[in-house]
Amino acid sequence: MEIQNGIKFEKRRILYAAFFPFILIIILWMIWLWEWNFQIDLHWMGVYPRNAFGLLGIITEPLVHANAKHLLSNSAPLFVLAWCLFYFYRDLGYAVFPMLWIFSGCVTWCIGRESYHIGASGLIYGMSFFLFFSGIFRRYIPLMAISILVVFLYGSTVWYMFPFSELIEQHISWEGHLSGAFSGFFCACLFRKYGPQKPPDPFENEENEEEEGGE
Repeated sequence: MEIQNGIKFEKRRILYAAFFPFILIIILWMIWLWEWNFQIDLHWMGVYPRNAFGLLGIITEPLVHANAKHLLSNSAPLFVLAWCLFYFYRDLGYAVFPMLWIFSGCVTWCIGRESYHIGASGLIYGMSFFLFFSGIFRRYIPLMAISILVVFLYGSTVWYMFPFSELIEQHISWEGHLSGAFSGFFCACLFRKYGPQKPPDPFENEENEEEEGGE
């Protein structure tokens, strides 16, 4: 009976962690389809660095994508990383996610080229760096396994954080990627003592008790 209850609880956790990412991606596709159907250009909702009218993009940047290919390339990593965030850091997810969203947009506004920066890539980089460094900081094997998984799946994307000429020519916002990465690292440092932690070593406690008893 306890095993069945445990399985049911785990299924609920899995579905609960998937609910918010699923709804977010549905919203992103609805926005793009509305834009495509009515031939509306929403690029002005992106971040435009160091201009007052570009501040709106800090909130709306992840909601707007250049085309279906851009959104499709972001959908899978956005879902996977957000699911990992809400499943493994469920006590922190709803605090970390909006911080990554806002902070990455703010950094992009400060360091970006004078152009509209759109898409959820900064948020994706933010979550990937948060998950990676959070596992490393906590030194907890299950969370470190997630760090390794993130490196395996998205490690190559680190090259998209630097101003290579081909990225600039393709109008890829390396600044948004770098801003997201910085935001993820910052949040991992900020919340390193909160949420899931490495359980105490029972052998270490026994050694301490023996030392106290010997004294």
